[in-house]
Amino acid sequence: MNQPLILASTSPFRRALLERLGLPFTTAAPAVAEDRRPDEPPQVMVLRLAEAKAVAVAAGHPEAIIIGSDQVACIDDQVLGKPGNRERAIAQLELASGRTLVFQTGLCVLNAITGRTQTLVEPFRVHFRRLTRARIEAYLDRERPYDCAGSFKSEGLGIALFARLEGEDPSALIGLPLIRLVTLLETEGLDPLGGD
Repeated sequence: MNQPLILASTSPFRRALLERLGLPFTTAAPAVAEDRRPDEPPQVMVLRLAEAKAVAVAAGHPEAIIIGSDQVACIDDQVLGKPGNRERAIAQLELASGRTLVFQTGLCVLNAITGRTQTLVEPFRVHFRRLTRARIEAYLDRERPYDCAGSFKSEGLGIALFARLEGEDPSALIGLPLIRLVTLLETEGLDPLGGD
Protein backbone atom coordinates (compact mmCIF):
# COMPACT_ATOMS: atom_id res chain seq x y z
CA MET A 1 0.00 0.00 0.00
CA ASN A 2 1.35 3.40 -0.95
CA GLN A 3 0.62 5.78 1.88
CA PRO A 4 0.66 9.48 1.08
CA LEU A 5 3.57 11.41 2.54
CA ILE A 6 2.83 14.78 4.13
CA LEU A 7 5.26 17.39 5.40
CA ALA A 8 3.66 19.09 8.41
CA SER A 9 5.17 22.45 7.55
CA THR A 10 4.67 25.43 5.29
CA SER A 11 8.37 26.32 5.40
CA PRO A 12 9.75 26.80 1.88
CA PHE A 13 13.17 25.74 3.22
CA ARG A 14 11.88 22.39 4.52
CA ARG A 15 9.84 21.82 1.37
CA ALA A 16 12.92 22.40 -0.83
CA LEU A 17 14.95 20.01 1.31
CA LEU A 18 12.36 17.23 1.16
CA GLU A 19 12.11 17.65 -2.63
CA ARG A 20 15.74 16.49 -2.82
CA LEU A 21 14.64 12.95 -1.92
CA GLY A 22 12.41 12.69 -5.00
CA LEU A 23 9.47 11.22 -3.08
CA PRO A 24 5.99 12.56 -3.88
CA PHE A 25 4.59 14.54 -0.96
CA THR A 26 2.22 17.32 -0.05
CA THR A 27 2.41 19.91 2.69
CA ALA A 28 -0.06 20.83 5.40
CA ALA A 29 0.02 23.62 7.95
CA PRO A 30 0.02 22.26 11.49
CA ALA A 31 -2.06 24.31 13.92
CA VAL A 32 0.42 24.16 16.81
CA ALA A 33 1.43 26.91 19.22
CA GLU A 34 5.24 27.06 19.18
CA ASP A 35 5.76 28.57 22.62
CA ARG A 36 8.54 27.39 24.90
CA ARG A 37 7.37 26.08 28.25
CA PRO A 38 8.98 27.48 31.41
CA ASP A 39 12.40 25.90 32.04
CA GLU A 40 11.97 23.62 29.01
CA PRO A 41 15.33 22.56 27.55
CA PRO A 42 15.64 23.37 23.82
CA GLN A 43 16.05 19.68 22.87
CA VAL A 44 12.86 18.77 24.72
CA MET A 45 10.99 21.68 23.13
CA VAL A 46 11.88 20.80 19.52
CA LEU A 47 11.05 17.14 20.04
CA ARG A 48 7.69 18.01 21.60
CA LEU A 49 6.83 20.47 18.81
CA ALA A 50 7.94 18.16 15.98
CA GLU A 51 5.68 15.44 17.33
CA ALA A 52 2.81 17.87 18.02
CA LYS A 53 2.97 19.11 14.40
CA ALA A 54 2.84 15.55 13.05
CA VAL A 55 -0.04 14.62 15.34
CA ALA A 56 -1.99 17.78 14.41
CA VAL A 57 -1.74 16.99 10.69
CA ALA A 58 -2.46 13.28 11.22
CA ALA A 59 -5.86 14.17 12.66
CA GLY A 60 -6.98 15.26 9.19
CA HIS A 61 -4.99 12.63 7.28
CA PRO A 62 -5.47 9.25 9.01
CA GLU A 63 -4.04 7.37 6.01
CA ALA A 64 -0.73 9.21 5.73
CA ILE A 65 2.86 9.18 6.87
CA ILE A 66 3.55 12.60 8.34
CA ILE A 67 6.87 14.36 8.86
CA GLY A 68 7.00 16.94 11.63
CA SER A 69 10.03 19.08 12.35
CA ASP A 70 10.93 21.98 14.59
CA GLN A 71 14.16 23.87 15.10
CA VAL A 72 15.67 26.34 17.52
CA ALA A 73 18.97 28.14 17.57
CA CYS A 74 20.60 28.45 20.98
CA ILE A 75 23.54 30.15 22.58
CA ASP A 76 23.97 28.41 25.89
CA ASP A 77 20.33 28.02 27.01
CA GLN A 78 19.13 31.20 25.31
CA VAL A 79 16.84 30.43 22.37
CA LEU A 80 17.14 32.72 19.36
CA GLY A 81 13.99 32.75 17.29
CA LYS A 82 13.30 34.32 13.93
CA PRO A 83 14.30 37.95 14.34
CA GLY A 84 11.44 39.43 12.32
CA ASN A 85 13.24 42.73 11.77
CA ARG A 86 16.64 44.33 11.25
CA GLU A 87 17.18 45.51 14.84
CA ARG A 88 16.64 42.06 16.33
CA ALA A 89 18.78 40.47 13.61
CA ILE A 90 21.65 42.83 14.45
CA ALA A 91 21.29 41.94 18.14
CA GLN A 92 21.31 38.20 17.38
CA LEU A 93 24.38 38.38 15.16
CA GLU A 94 26.23 40.58 17.67
CA LEU A 95 25.46 37.98 20.34
CA ALA A 96 26.70 35.18 18.05
CA SER A 97 29.93 36.96 17.08
CA GLY A 98 32.92 34.79 18.02
CA ARG A 99 30.66 32.23 19.68
CA THR A 100 28.99 28.92 18.89
CA LEU A 101 25.34 28.71 18.00
CA VAL A 102 23.76 25.27 18.40
CA PHE A 103 20.80 24.39 16.24
CA GLN A 104 18.58 21.69 17.70
CA THR A 105 16.26 20.14 15.12
CA GLY A 106 13.47 17.88 16.26
CA LEU A 107 12.19 15.32 13.77
CA CYS A 108 9.11 13.11 13.94
CA VAL A 109 7.83 10.55 11.43
CA LEU A 110 4.31 9.42 12.30
CA ASN A 111 2.53 6.60 10.51
CA ALA A 112 -1.11 7.50 11.05
CA ILE A 113 -2.32 4.01 10.10
CA THR A 114 -0.11 2.00 12.46
CA GLY A 115 0.30 4.73 15.08
CA ARG A 116 4.08 4.25 15.07
CA THR A 117 5.96 7.43 15.98
CA GLN A 118 9.71 7.82 15.45
CA THR A 119 11.40 10.87 16.93
CA LEU A 120 14.89 12.26 17.32
CA VAL A 121 16.84 15.46 17.86
CA GLU A 122 19.73 16.33 15.53
CA PRO A 123 22.20 18.96 16.79
CA PHE A 124 24.34 21.12 14.52
CA ARG A 125 26.92 23.67 15.64
CA VAL A 126 27.79 26.90 13.87
CA HIS A 127 31.02 28.54 14.99
CA PHE A 128 30.89 32.25 14.14
CA ARG A 129 33.74 34.50 13.12
CA ARG A 130 34.19 37.70 15.09
CA LEU A 131 31.78 40.08 13.39
CA THR A 132 31.95 43.86 13.34
CA ARG A 133 28.77 45.90 13.29
CA ALA A 134 29.64 47.04 9.74
CA ARG A 135 29.96 43.43 8.51
CA ILE A 136 26.69 42.47 10.19
CA GLU A 137 24.87 45.38 8.57
CA ALA A 138 26.42 44.65 5.18
CA TYR A 139 25.24 41.06 5.42
CA LEU A 140 21.71 42.05 6.47
CA ASP A 141 21.49 44.63 3.68
CA ARG A 142 22.20 41.94 1.12
CA GLU A 143 20.30 38.92 2.42
CA ARG A 144 17.55 40.16 4.80
CA PRO A 145 17.24 36.84 6.73
CA TYR A 146 14.53 38.10 9.07
CA ASP A 147 12.47 34.90 8.76
CA CYS A 148 15.39 32.62 9.73
CA ALA A 149 16.29 31.49 13.24
CA GLY A 150 19.68 32.94 14.14
CA SER A 151 19.40 35.72 11.51
CA PHE A 152 21.26 34.05 8.64
CA LYS A 153 20.84 31.78 5.64
CA SER A 154 23.63 29.22 5.55
CA GLU A 155 22.69 28.25 2.00
CA GLY A 156 23.41 31.82 0.90
CA LEU A 157 25.80 34.59 1.91
CA GLY A 158 25.43 33.63 5.57
CA ILE A 159 28.25 31.14 5.02
CA ALA A 160 30.63 34.14 5.13
CA LEU A 161 29.74 34.65 8.81
CA PHE A 162 31.13 31.27 9.90
CA ALA A 163 34.52 30.09 11.09
CA ARG A 164 33.41 26.46 10.79
CA LEU A 165 30.43 24.12 10.90
CA GLU A 166 30.15 20.98 12.99
CA GLY A 167 27.54 18.28 12.67
CA GLU A 168 26.66 14.96 11.09
CA ASP A 169 23.92 16.22 8.77
CA PRO A 170 24.36 19.56 6.98
CA SER A 171 20.68 19.64 5.97
CA ALA A 172 19.78 19.82 9.68
CA LEU A 173 21.10 23.37 9.70
CA ILE A 174 18.44 24.39 7.17
CA GLY A 175 15.66 22.73 9.15
CA LEU A 176 15.17 19.10 8.07
CA PRO A 177 17.88 16.48 8.77
CA LEU A 178 17.62 14.44 5.57
CA ILE A 179 20.22 11.81 6.44
CA ARG A 180 18.32 10.78 9.55
CA LEU A 181 14.96 11.26 7.83
CA VAL A 182 15.85 8.73 5.11
CA THR A 183 16.44 6.09 7.80
CA LEU A 184 13.09 6.83 9.47
CA LEU A 185 11.23 6.76 6.14
CA GLU A 186 12.85 3.44 5.20
CA THR A 187 11.40 1.97 8.39
CA GLU A 188 7.98 2.93 7.02
CA GLY A 189 8.71 1.37 3.61
CA LEU A 190 9.57 4.61 1.81
CA ASP A 191 12.95 4.31 0.14
CA PRO A 192 14.09 7.32 -1.92
CA LEU A 193 16.35 5.03 -3.96
CA GLY A 194 13.63 2.46 -4.49
CA GLY A 195 15.93 -0.47 -3.70
CA ASP A 196 15.49 -3.43 -1.42
